[in-house]
Amino acid sequence: MREMMEGSSAVAESVALCRPKVVCAYPITPQTHIVERLARLHAEGRLDAGYVLAESEFTAASVVLGASATGARAYTASSSQGLLLMTEVIFNIAGMRLPVVMTVANRAVSAPINIWNDQQDSMSLRDCGWIQMYAEDVQEACDMHLQAFRIAESLNIPVMVCMDGYILTHATEPVDLPSAGEADSYLPPFEPRFHLTPTDPMTLGAMAGPDAYMEVRMLLHRSMQQAAGTIRQAAVDFHEMFGRYAGAQLDTYHADDAEVLLVSMGSLLGTMKDAVDELREEGHPVGIVKVRTIRPFPRSELHDALHRARAVGVVEKDISLGLEGILCSEIRSAFCGAAETPGISSFVAGLGGRDIRKEQIKEIALGLLSDNTCRVEVTGLDHEVLWRAHEEE
Repeated sequence: MREMMEGSSAVAESVALCRPKVVCAYPITPQTHIVERLARLHAEGRLDAGYVLAESEFTAASVVLGASATGARAYTASSSQGLLLMTEVIFNIAGMRLPVVMTVANRAVSAPINIWNDQQDSMSLRDCGWIQMYAEDVQEACDMHLQAFRIAESLNIPVMVCMDGYILTHATEPVDLPSAGEADSYLPPFEPRFHLTPTDPMTLGAMAGPDAYMEVRMLLHRSMQQAAGTIRQAAVDFHEMFGRYAGAQLDTYHADDAEVLLVSMGSLLGTMKDAVDELREEGHPVGIVKVRTIRPFPRSELHDALHRARAVGVVEKDISLGLEGILCSEIRSAFCGAAETPGISSFVAGLGGRDIRKEQIKEIALGLLSDNTCRVEVTGLDHEVLWRAHEEE
């Protein structure tokens, strides 16, 4: 049924349709409305699950680890400092091959304290062994959760669904949610491959010495590399059932004949599409490649999508301090050993919630059309502030 909904509420309704058996929550801005709505659904009897209010994000992650280990479909959500507080447990969940799903309402990481959106929090955990998916809009965020549970339980790999804080969590948009019956048809009941039970004792997360640790990690690495097919099939099946397709690991927009391709993830893609539409009307051959999953990384797909371009500009809301944007570094790896490589430039923007406007995107694209030299730029800076700080130093 299609209705106007706040992004967080819509995601909560989508999670409820997935019928988790355990939801554990600790509120942190801008994730709070998601778990508040789930608490309300639980109180109203519309969410048949154990709802656990934890005393910290570390505890919340620990509760869903334990719940998943006993064979329950488990869910949590977090943001920023809370997500980083979970780090130890997040690695454990992946290492134990537990199919937990978590919503990350992306928010800048302190210090300085900032509650607005960028993607530094989840990108800092890209190596923890979770599949990471990034939503462009509220509808995709809702659809991703049904797909995420299906993917996680097919592979025994946990999944983060990342959505930009405020821009998506607090935006009100028309959203089409499936009925409970439709959701059940797409996402069958969870049947764990293994779980803790007194009748058949087993050990999870046991000690592994130098003689076995690498092999265990490589098994997870191999499963992550092979996850692309499962992600693709989940998206195709979703499209066949509901008529919506947002791409598997990536998608393109006006990319076939583009000389310059802009690459990004998340809600920024909406602004980028508006900018590219205007550039196209002005006769400029610019297109977009949308990255939907950062892990597993769609290396070959990105190579195929980008190799014909004269220049590539990776516009992202994160930074590997001392180097460049994180996604840009990842994309460069897609061309390791390639005979022909486009100029790939890094454009860091929007940190701490700084506005990214169409004019900024158009300026980046036009700059790459006139000069495809590889470069690293941080766009939208207030140079007067930087100058004053420099003078004080």
